[in-house]
Amino acid sequence: MSDHFDLLLVDAHLATMQRNGTPYGVVRDGAIGIRGNAIAWIGARADLARDCSVAQTISCGGHWLTPGLVDCHTHLVYAGNRAHEFERRQHGASYADIAREGGGIASTMRATRAASELDLAAESAPRLASLAAEGVTTVEIKSGYGLDTANEAKQLRVARELAAELEIDVRTTLLAAHALPPEFGGRSDDYIDYVCRDTIPAVAGEGLADAVDAFCDSIGFSGAQTRRVFAAAREHGLAVKLHADQLSDVDGARIAAEASALSADHLEYTNDAGVEAMARAGTVAVLLPGAFYALRETKLPPMAALRRHGVPIAISTDCNPGTSPATSLVLMLNMACTLFSMTPEEALTGVTVHAARALGLRDRGVLAAGMRADIACWAIAEPAELAYRIGGNASAGAVRAGRVAYWNI
Repeated sequence: MSDHFDLLLVDAHLATMQRNGTPYGVVRDGAIGIRGNAIAWIGARADLARDCSVAQTISCGGHWLTPGLVDCHTHLVYAGNRAHEFERRQHGASYADIAREGGGIASTMRATRAASELDLAAESAPRLASLAAEGVTTVEIKSGYGLDTANEAKQLRVARELAAELEIDVRTTLLAAHALPPEFGGRSDDYIDYVCRDTIPAVAGEGLADAVDAFCDSIGFSGAQTRRVFAAAREHGLAVKLHADQLSDVDGARIAAEASALSADHLEYTNDAGVEAMARAGTVAVLLPGAFYALRETKLPPMAALRRHGVPIAISTDCNPGTSPATSLVLMLNMACTLFSMTPEEALTGVTVHAARALGLRDRGVLAAGMRADIACWAIAEPAELAYRIGGNASAGAVRAGRVAYWNI
């Protein structure tokens, strides 16, 4: 009996991102057969069974196919903007200065609390659509601008609604421990009590979050407070991840590793012991070149240590209103190469294989039989071109969970 495919992609070169002895896992003149929402067959077109039955065949015009991109760290559901803070930083104010004066996260909190669910969705949808239009098929969206139970839940509901509206897979993360809201001024322990006692149980009870995150840093929450948040998350069956060591070394990477966190993100000030702990725990390092660039940071993440200890390195936009108002994951490939000295192959691996792992998703990130059929098509000559370009959109099409999302060939 011959194979049957609901969709067959032909006339394409494949960057499978599997280790097959060639850079990028390249298969030239390849084909991909899709059944339902999964890849049923992949290989050289010459090896495709001649008697297979196909419901629909699409030519890729000699373009390249990669796994659908995964943006594994965003804050894209929010109201307002912080262009005035960018201007202040250009006049010498630091991110920490602005935060201490009631700006930063607190500024976006006020705008997000004031926005209705409809208004919040209307403001946020174009950001998600921009990512989806350049081959991104999975996006993580954090809360963290409500800073009370009702408004954190509002953000997460909007994220889920946008996923359904735009037909893109969204993973939601509760980030109530992002900053101290004004009603808890000077009482950070009391706020963490509230998050653990009220917000996490409520959000878990509604099924609104896939994971819980916290901001562990000098202007965020302490290691002890972070551990309490993680304990509450585990009690409610939620995975954890962490904003770690972005502005100072507070041992955040080690704290994340101790909790078997999916990822530790930012990591500019992480020490070598923290990197070793991440390697032992299997915690993914998520680097955020957009925030590094916007803040004009000079302290690089510990690239040599991450490579030496074999820590998987993911890349993400960190799309947020204050420190990375970026809606292009492809641009982050170039930034990761130029700012962090990553190779183009490392960078592409960072938005496919390792980004999926940073979300705990083992069914995507590579092109292989049995994997979810999330596929991006690119009008490029070689895979390195994705990191080489500065701006522009080379996306020629995308398949999400086996369905053609758009095709411009």
